[in-house]
Amino acid sequence: MIYCLNGRLLEKDAVSAVVDCGGVGYRCLVSAATLQQLPAAGSPVTLYTWLQVREDGVELFGFAQKEERELFQLLIGVNGVGPKAAVSLLSSISLPKLILAITAGDAKALKAPNVGPKTAQRIVLELRDKLSGAAVQAGMDPAAAGGLLEEHSPVGEAVSALVALGYTQSEAASAISGLEEGLPVEELVKAGLKRLMRR
Repeated sequence: MIYCLNGRLLEKDAVSAVVDCGGVGYRCLVSAATLQQLPAAGSPVTLYTWLQVREDGVELFGFAQKEERELFQLLIGVNGVGPKAAVSLLSSISLPKLILAITAGDAKALKAPNVGPKTAQRIVLELRDKLSGAAVQAGMDPAAAGGLLEEHSPVGEAVSALVALGYTQSEAASAISGLEEGLPVEELVKAGLKRLMRR
């Protein structure tokens, strides 16, 4: 397996990036999130990769962060989810929101091209337990969280605050899931508490 590419960015388009490593250009299919993080052409870049070998060809997928690649690998492990559907999902939903939607069992939030309702349900069913520790412990124990959420992200801190108030980790993750991205921790906690009180 090719673990990563470390070189110079030659070019990028809407779905791929070409990295020059020692005079050889490697084309990687990338998510929208990775595309946004790429520097200008000619700049140094590192992409963490996953190689797909099929009868009709070889494709290389590139990710700006190891955590995005980890989630990609979990997604393609789900029956019926191919690499392109996984990239489509990672392009449509931010990494923290995707993890929270899965751990909260919110299959309706998993909307992306090539991902239908049945596939979304299967993703939730197969990955919910695998990701629950990563999502709910993000603000408390980054080592146990596997790095899938930033240590002090507002979402991680809000989940931690709700757990400290006596809610279970899955209740807290479910309450925060689907809230507007970019809200401060206090607003996330207030909105999460309102959701929990309605139950």
